[in-house]
Amino acid sequence: MRTTAAHSLEGTDLSCIRDDRVLFEELTFELVSGQILLLEGKNGSGKTSLLRILCGFREPDTGAIRWCGDHVKDSQFHAQMAYVGHLDGIKKELTVTENLKVSLALSHSGQYSIDRALTKVHLEGYDDILAQALSAGQKRRLSLARLLITENVLWILDEPFTSLDKQGIALIETLMTEHCANGGMIVLTSHHDIDLPDVDVQRINLS
Repeated sequence: MRTTAAHSLEGTDLSCIRDDRVLFEELTFELVSGQILLLEGKNGSGKTSLLRILCGFREPDTGAIRWCGDHVKDSQFHAQMAYVGHLDGIKKELTVTENLKVSLALSHSGQYSIDRALTKVHLEGYDDILAQALSAGQKRRLSLARLLITENVLWILDEPFTSLDKQGIALIETLMTEHCANGGMIVLTSHHDIDLPDVDVQRINLS
């Protein structure tokens, strides 16, 4: 993905209440092209809930979210956003290639072909292997390969480093750096501290 247009994601006075407990309130942030927003905090502090709000899976209890100045409901936000949850979100009964073809059919093509994306995430040669035969780390890399084959400005990632070894973590950090260098932006949660010297990383601790 390469874009010359500037994009922005704004959250204003956001709050989230679950089971009569306030997870967060009066949360305001702004993210622009080339930046990463890292959400930190203890388990149960509302990190995943905030991601779900950003994705439109639930509404904030108060506040508003804007994409490029417009309310997300009145914008192209969902067409320009890709979400990878803490679960892999792959079809285990399909092959590696078939999983990526399903994702491609639901979005616009990105700068990577399926073959090139598999090489990038170190899954070359696994094209016809059923997803259920992959290791936990390989399944994670397959789920992240979907980001490379589709055209999405904003990546929303819930614990993207889960099940990855040091090599896998370094790979994802490289992919995130490249995405931001090409004008993309990322919101993520992670218990793994990220070290990306070439990227402007904002941090919000929800604890």
